[in-house]
Amino acid sequence: MDHSARERLGQLFAKVDAFFAGASARLGERMACHTGCNDCCHRRFSVTAIEADALRDALAALPADDRAALAARAQAGDPGVCPALDGAGRCAVYAARPLICRTHGLPIRFAPAGGRVLPVIDACPKNFVGEDLGALPAGSILDQTTLSTVLGALDMAHADATGRPRGERVAIAAVLSGAG
Repeated sequence: MDHSARERLGQLFAKVDAFFAGASARLGERMACHTGCNDCCHRRFSVTAIEADALRDALAALPADDRAALAARAQAGDPGVCPALDGAGRCAVYAARPLICRTHGLPIRFAPAGGRVLPVIDACPKNFVGEDLGALPAGSILDQTTLSTVLGALDMAHADATGRPRGERVAIAAVLSGAG
């Protein structure tokens, strides 16, 4: 196991969580994100191999009944809902959730696909309703390119250390079902 890249992934998770908390505090009620809101969980995602391994470790720490329930949801589940979402609308693997889950809701700057286009800012449609996202404080906007670059570097280091192919993506459902 590659402890170094995994430790740095944990540090990245902590930094993103702190950024989210700070942005949420600065932006207040303009960010509608709150415990129990799970609109962003109504889709299926894939994650990097290093994030999949973090999820596997979190699963291994859960009681057997919880692991079985997650596996059953992942195998039978609704293709439009993340199988980590439990019946109460909460994430069953919240502490190990991947970056896509940790950043959802934040205003995010990214370069659209297709070449030479200026970066755009986007956010959950429940947040900043009626506001010009470009007018938000720069310190509250997450740069997706930087985050993706750091995650990609950690994933490559992890792949090299574990002998797995670089750039591997793993469906969250496959991890939770035990198939991935």
